Amino acid sequence: MKNQTIDVFNGDADGICALHQFRMACPQETTLITGVKRNINLLAKVADCRDCELTVFDISLDTNRTALETILTPGSGNRALYFDHHYCGEPPISTELSTHINPDPEICTSLIVDQFLEGRYRDWAVVGAFGDNLHSSAKEAAADLRLSSTDLDLLRELGELLNYNGYGKTVEDLYFHPAALYTALKPYLHPLDFMADSELLQQLRRGFHDDMEKAREAAPFEKGPSGRIYRLPDASWSRRVAGVFMNEQARDQKDQAHALLVDNGDGTWLVSLRAPINRRTGADDLCRRFPTGGGRPAAAGINRLPAELTDDFVGAFKEIFLP
Repeated sequence: MKNQTIDVFNGDADGICALHQFRMACPQETTLITGVKRNINLLAKVADCRDCELTVFDISLDTNRTALETILTPGSGNRALYFDHHYCGEPPISTELSTHINPDPEICTSLIVDQFLEGRYRDWAVVGAFGDNLHSSAKEAAADLRLSSTDLDLLRELGELLNYNGYGKTVEDLYFHPAALYTALKPYLHPLDFMADSELLQQLRRGFHDDMEKAREAAPFEKGPSGRIYRLPDASWSRRVAGVFMNEQARDQKDQAHALLVDNGDGTWLVSLRAPINRRTGADDLCRRFPTGGGRPAAAGINRLPAELTDDFVGAFKEIFLP
């Protein structure tokens, strides 16, 4: 890649809404780099770029450190602007890197971009925050928008549906490729207008309700003072519903942690973890104990937890989230 403007973004609600806000303020034709929500090693796809302008939304700098350092190699001619809310460690020292990173558990990338843009497209930031299960932060951000309760509920639904679409092992599990979803909402200044016009939302609604109905039939296989742990089978619907089902369970019991193990079909589990909403810490620490684990204090995951480590995970869950 050479002489391009590149937008790299997480394929969930937060990444899409963060990018949309930024590009409404700074319109430009760009190359889009994204994928399923768990595909966060996205900078590796553009590590060979030269003389490029990169803007990055909602992917961990720490996870992408090696690729970012390659991109910023002196003489490459590249520049990067980075927005994120995950743990980042020490950013690379480079005059060609500008970062806006805040790992506070009550903030998301859409809200960071909202601050950067001084609230110019706040309704989209509210959608992103709802999608990241930050309902209190979303409502606080929406306070100055003077929305009706009905309109606020619609923004919540849109955030949840955009987030739901991002979960899967591969893009084949998704209803829409995240780049296509972003492209569909790109013409819309306001999310309520997008909701009124969009036919693809009808498909997401149907899929969401069908998948959630199946997930809600599952009983926890571990339940105690620390929280609840669920298991779902190796199926596309299980992977699609992983995040939104955990978000729902977390809101249902705000003092407890929640984990979901989805069978990957190869002797490993896909893990989605939520710390208690009333104590948004510990999720990333637990997941980073295991290979392929990472995330944020409030919400984290493991892409491939070996089945033989299931008991270790359950033990760590009980230890970390004891009330």
